[in-house]
Amino acid sequence: MSKRVADGILRGLEQALAFVEGTAKKGTYVVHIPPEIDVKAIRGRLGMTQREFAVRFGFSVNTLRHWEQGRRVPEGPTRAYLLVIDREPQAVQKALRIA
Repeated sequence: MSKRVADGILRGLEQALAFVEGTAKKGTYVVHIPPEIDVKAIRGRLGMTQREFAVRFGFSVNTLRHWEQGRRVPEGPTRAYLLVIDREPQAVQKALRIA
């Protein structure tokens, strides 16, 4: 991963953290985090087993099962992460890949 890409990811994470903590400058940007997300459908579109999906993206298999069975729901930042996985799975995998 290039330094430019890594710096961009870090900057985005810092901005997301500022937003979540309420320290972000008002009106700078708008973040849309869906109120619900269908984790099973995302995993299905990627053609992965629960274990493959969990290992690839850093979730526990148990947590993934709870989400898919409706016993728990992903919280805001996790919903945002899942949305990015859904829309840009290769970019997430590339960013998480060990050099």
